Amino acid sequence: MKIKSIDSYIVGNPWKNWLFVRVETNDGLHGIGEGTLGHLNHSVQGAVEDMRSFVTGMDPYDTELLVTRLSREIYGDGGQIKMCAIAAVEMACWDIIGKALGKPVYKLLGGGCHEKLRAYANGWYRCDRTPEAFAERAQKVALMGYTALKFDPFGTTWRTLTPDEENLSVDIVGAVRAAVGPKVDLMIEAHSRFGVATAIHLAERLAQFHPAWLEEPVPHHNIEATIEVARRSPIPIASGESLSSKHAVAELVRYGVVQIVQIEPIHVGGILASRKIADMVDAHYGVIAPHSAASPVATMACIHIDAATPNFYIQEYFHDFNVPWERDLVMHSPICENGYISLPQRPGLGIDINMEELRKHPYSPTEINLFEFDWHKRREPSETRK
Repeated sequence: MKIKSIDSYIVGNPWKNWLFVRVETNDGLHGIGEGTLGHLNHSVQGAVEDMRSFVTGMDPYDTELLVTRLSREIYGDGGQIKMCAIAAVEMACWDIIGKALGKPVYKLLGGGCHEKLRAYANGWYRCDRTPEAFAERAQKVALMGYTALKFDPFGTTWRTLTPDEENLSVDIVGAVRAAVGPKVDLMIEAHSRFGVATAIHLAERLAQFHPAWLEEPVPHHNIEATIEVARRSPIPIASGESLSSKHAVAELVRYGVVQIVQIEPIHVGGILASRKIADMVDAHYGVIAPHSAASPVATMACIHIDAATPNFYIQEYFHDFNVPWERDLVMHSPICENGYISLPQRPGLGIDINMEELRKHPYSPTEINLFEFDWHKRREPSETRK
């Protein structure tokens, strides 16, 4: 069996364009992968095109060689762009392997370690940025069965907050805690907004609400900044989604103070790389909580990694709060019921793309901007932005 063709497609939705890759073999099997990188999807698509000649004719079973060839022999360091392109092709190859063998991918990574996978809701707070509105939405999500919710209460702030902005952000977290009670985990997303001193100060103020974690309070480029916050924060710090190499993750965990590592399979080169990183995290007594803020294809890749990983903690899940046509586009999408995801049973990744539906949703130049007023509402592209 040999790789015959690699095609890529960009699909637009109201908050982020998705980049899919379809790899086909000379035996007629095909696999689906995802390389979504937000505003840079055309750049990733270009990288996929550049990589085609390096892997055409390869055996899709040789995922280790494929990733090595694309990461080593394409000598330029393209960071996330390069790794997203590699990941998309690698995921598609695992999809093909599973289909050829009639097994779900996680069965090929060591088998299932969990009966079901706990998930946390994200994308649910498309409401006014007030404590009352967040509390009302959070209560509804908890009633859906979710035992964990993630949200960014910080608006458009960057590096520092005014007293009013700080108090509003803290009040939003307090209102959500009051609405859902003490048994629901709260994950506080910071989107790399702050400097070290501000992040520590906010962690101290938010500790009264017992969050499960404070996520990426400072940018990922200077890992020592993350470590300093983690050492002094009364809340566990979660990080890692922006890292694009195992070497960077090794640096993050070697200090022993960041226990929750948010692997993003798209950013680190795919499924096998993520599984290896999870073992490295385990060696430092950490857990993984994979990041997945793209389509159900990426989430399904995470689910297979989660299923085969003993130190899996919790999985990010957007898909109850996204566009309704998402499930028409990605067939056999993962379903979250009462806060948990069942292990996939279909061979390969267990999903496929409806090409007819794909053509209905072309690239949109409007994407979410985390520093734009009311960004969290994820408006339709046609709506006026303030």
